[in-house]
Amino acid sequence: MVRNRTLWATAALLAATLGVAAVPATAAPATATRAATACPTGWGSLDKTYSAGTATPLTNVRTGRHDCYDRFVVDVPGAGAAELGFSVAYVDRLYQDGSGRPIAVGGGAILEVRVNAPSYNPETGTPTYPGRVAQPLPGVNLTGYSTFRDTRYAGSFEGVTQFGLGVRARLPFRVLRLADHLVVDVAHTW
Repeated sequence: MVRNRTLWATAALLAATLGVAAVPATAAPATATRAATACPTGWGSLDKTYSAGTATPLTNVRTGRHDCYDRFVVDVPGAGAAELGFSVAYVDRLYQDGSGRPIAVGGGAILEVRVNAPSYNPETGTPTYPGRVAQPLPGVNLTGYSTFRDTRYAGSFEGVTQFGLGVRARLPFRVLRLADHLVVDVAHTW
């Protein structure tokens, strides 16, 4: 009788093992897209400022596309992060410093970016940035951007350089001060 129980237990175990092995595993669906990116949401859209300044001139402006935001970078080679003062705010209309001349900027909202650095050599007055007032920024192509729609150079007056950034809508933004760069990131969504 013990032998019969052992035989039946072995048969049952063998059947269970073969039964499990014969059942195909459920495969997870293959996805060609990468996982959704978790985007930061706490930046807000209120004015952001840092009161500092440098006589070190800015030399370039560039943009970049990222998963969660579009990036606007002002290059100020030789300036430390603590020296890079700025004022970034949404405005109803962009007005050129000094003259008060209105500058048209395309998009659903206008982000005014003021960098407390000249776009000229303070000793000679020679321009260090090739921008022309009221014109799009040289070398910046916004084709394919999710948030950015337009860029305009508003000039440099009394050591402060001014830009207009046309965006799709009034979206959250952040400002980062890095050695040699001022960075403005504008989120794709709220």
